[in-house]
Amino acid sequence: MQAGGGKMPEHGAPGTGVETMTTRRKPGTAPKISNDAVAAKTGKTWKQWSAILDRAGGRKMTHQQLVSVLTKSYDLVPWWQQMVAVGYEQTHGLRAKHETTSGYQVSRSKTMAAPVGDVFEAWGNARKRAQWLPGARLTIRKATENKNLRITWGDGTMIEVGLFSKGARKTQIAVQHGRLASARAAAAQKAYWGDALDRLAQLLTA
Repeated sequence: MQAGGGKMPEHGAPGTGVETMTTRRKPGTAPKISNDAVAAKTGKTWKQWSAILDRAGGRKMTHQQLVSVLTKSYDLVPWWQQMVAVGYEQTHGLRAKHETTSGYQVSRSKTMAAPVGDVFEAWGNARKRAQWLPGARLTIRKATENKNLRITWGDGTMIEVGLFSKGARKTQIAVQHGRLASARAAAAQKAYWGDALDRLAQLLTA
């Protein structure tokens, strides 16, 4: 399923996922996952994980090396290995805002007064989609009715959409846009999706 035409924010090539020490930035920021959540799921707080990885020489390691330390020595599922490594990098300024191992990634969410089926249709119906994503070039690779969509954007970057019914006429939508080439592209897309979801909410409640 495709839609064409119009000019979208420019991004350049998707990220390669290759990290070097020269690309890392400071200062650090708080991890996006809360201290309570990481403690509940891993058995350790962010402070404890930071001390562990510091002792292993983490501040001079790449993301892959951090994950390797966690894989070898701690009983964490792969997803939490990644999240602990990312949280450590964020804390110590080893990762720029929105940066992942495969480029930059941003997300936007919004709760709107519309049934989940209407929100899902607004993505899949090209005529309706053109009303709130004018000029968008995209390919819907996979869609699970009223649940989620996986989309390739016109520049080759990737989008995941989650739909969550909150009642008969209330739906939360979450859009994650990944593999963006730069912090500038990430900031542009974060603003773009904020405006787009506002347009969608207005369309569905008109």
